[in-house]
Amino acid sequence: MMDAAAWPPPQRQLLPDGRLLLEDGPIRLVIGLEGARAAVLEAREAAARALEGVLPALAEEVALLRQPLMGRPPAVRHPVARRMVEAAWPYRAHFVTPMVAVAGAVAEHVLLGLTAVPGLTMAYVNNGGDIALHLSGQATLRVGLVERPEAGAPDGLAVIRGGDAVRGIATSGWRGRSFSRGIADAVTVLATRAPEADAAASLIANAVDAEHPLIRRAPAQSLDPDSDLRDLPVTVDVGALPPEIVHLALDRGEAFAEGLLARGLVLGACLRLQGQVRVLGASGALVNFGREERLG
Repeated sequence: MMDAAAWPPPQRQLLPDGRLLLEDGPIRLVIGLEGARAAVLEAREAAARALEGVLPALAEEVALLRQPLMGRPPAVRHPVARRMVEAAWPYRAHFVTPMVAVAGAVAEHVLLGLTAVPGLTMAYVNNGGDIALHLSGQATLRVGLVERPEAGAPDGLAVIRGGDAVRGIATSGWRGRSFSRGIADAVTVLATRAPEADAAASLIANAVDAEHPLIRRAPAQSLDPDSDLRDLPVTVDVGALPPEIVHLALDRGEAFAEGLLARGLVLGACLRLQGQVRVLGASGALVNFGREERLG
């Protein structure tokens, strides 16, 4: 394994619209910042510093992070690894590993690094759709909700205000970049923190499920030998399902999400499957569909 000191620093690029792109191996962060110009410039540097060293540190602990949670939390060291364990721990009655919260935990780690800079009114760190937020009291952020990643354009909108408790947003589903055991096209979760949103979105997406001949699954390790899901079946294709199967799957996901709302683990959720939508909670955030606003 490469020594952490020899690991190349994250690559950075300023996008045409002023957002910052940070890349380190599989990590790709899009960072939006608003506030005093000096604060924005300093926060860009702080974000790059916060990301530096995260990937090699997680690589050192990946064996523990890929183990299912059981009787006691694993003794991980890095702050990102600890956030992953904390976010996954409430779901230990299910098969779950800390990897379920890796994207949200990395996003939050970088956000905390850059928000140490005074003078920012708004900041977000978007790690492939898992987003950590910082909003001042008067700030508002519009976040596009995408059901099909290949479509490119969002078909829904969440509006988060500074006074809302929402500081983490995550989306999961069988069409996403990670494996899912369920059949949801997309489950978007609003939570008080990004790692918690990340974990909950994955678990709710798993719960949106049913059996039907048009649903194809395969063992996770047959698709990716390094998958933490091992030989558990994951969804690889979902055909056009009968309406009763769609409603059954959404009913199951909604029941699971309601339980998380009752426990305070999430603030809101939007579940989507083959044109059908269920919206729960949202803690004052407005969730609309058919809007053309976007957070990249």
